[in-house]
Amino acid sequence: MKSLLSRLTAALPPGTVAVAGGTVVLGAASYVHLGVAGYSLSTEAVANVSVLWTIVMALGLGIFFPIEQELTRIVAARVVLGQGAAPVLRRATLLTAGILGTTLLLLAVGAGPIADLLFHGDRGLVAALGGAFTGMAVCYLTRGVLAGLGRFGAYGTQLAVDGGLRIALAFGCAVSGLHSALAFSLVLAVAPVAATLITLPALLRAVEPGEEIAWRELTGGLGLLICSTLLSQVVVNAAVMSTKLLAPTDSVLIAALLNALVLARVPLFVFGSLQASLLGGLTAAYTAGDRAAFSAMLRRIGVVVGLLGLLGGVPATALGPWLIEVLFHAKPALGCLDFFLLSAGTVAYMFAMVLGQALMVFKRHNLQLLCWAIGTVVLIGITFAPGDVAVRVTLAYALGSLATVLGMLAVLRLRFPGAAPGVTEGPGHKVAASPLGAGAVGE
Repeated sequence: MKSLLSRLTAALPPGTVAVAGGTVVLGAASYVHLGVAGYSLSTEAVANVSVLWTIVMALGLGIFFPIEQELTRIVAARVVLGQGAAPVLRRATLLTAGILGTTLLLLAVGAGPIADLLFHGDRGLVAALGGAFTGMAVCYLTRGVLAGLGRFGAYGTQLAVDGGLRIALAFGCAVSGLHSALAFSLVLAVAPVAATLITLPALLRAVEPGEEIAWRELTGGLGLLICSTLLSQVVVNAAVMSTKLLAPTDSVLIAALLNALVLARVPLFVFGSLQASLLGGLTAAYTAGDRAAFSAMLRRIGVVVGLLGLLGGVPATALGPWLIEVLFHAKPALGCLDFFLLSAGTVAYMFAMVLGQALMVFKRHNLQLLCWAIGTVVLIGITFAPGDVAVRVTLAYALGSLATVLGMLAVLRLRFPGAAPGVTEGPGHKVAASPLGAGAVGE
């Protein structure tokens, strides 16, 4: 048994195991948070929390997760070159603050229409949405630097603290009799900010002085990456929002779809523990010009994704309608076919995330964006076709994700670069790949 576990661990990118524990806690927190809300709130209030949670996971992650990805790549490269990350943290903080400020300003200006369209006129939930975006901004900023430095222990700790606080606060709301959508929504703002503050000392101790970083290096591919990530979040979260637009009064279906998505995306929460280190591992192989190692890593991760899909998808398909009733107090609205489509979409989505990491390493941000745009077009076309709303939105998720995967496979097959030279620090000085699994990528 130990030998099998050792082989499985060796197949994963460095740092995965250290992050896995925190990822499990944070993933479980989503189920607990939504489950407690389902038992504590009215149907309309649960629908409001469901919509807000979906927006946070889609729009918030789409805007701020790319900051983590770019920081991971840039900081890992500086580690290989022996340069400190303090200048990166300073400028990235200013950049993140600017993006967050713009986002909050747009929310403030459109608070009335947003509240009327999405939250039955409750402007307090718009404010809670802004708080949740703030939490995402600070946590992804710090996680990007921690991952680049290889401080996966602190990274995992932040995830675990965030998840633990969400669980504690959700139960606290229920025990205190706070039967309010606003109270449960504010959990998404308080927990990540507190987790970031708790792990901030470890980050500040880890960063060291170094050469200043040019703004162009921070922002060069960030715009395209944000667009790609936003489209990917549209694909993975569109089912709930589409139903809100197509059947705005069907609160039962809206809440059930969110519960079903959370259940079908169990493998995605586990897969999240790979992402902090996968980009660095692929970068190291590409930087070293080792095409065989690069391809081998993609194959190994592909096998892991397939296994995760089977382990999560089979029980979700067979037991999903019953599980969401027991776990989330959801009313009957979905069948096994809906859960099969959601599970299939999740598997395809994970494959797309893996292939997207490869395109990032090749600096093909534009092609990654193109593939997600194709998937989004497929999703929109199916969503607005005639037929049952639940079937349309779940089928759109599955086929939109599949179209993205097929596009990325075609791009990688046609444009797989040849062996890349190692990064040099000067004439005749080649820099080795980092023992943390991250290589330096020159601009």
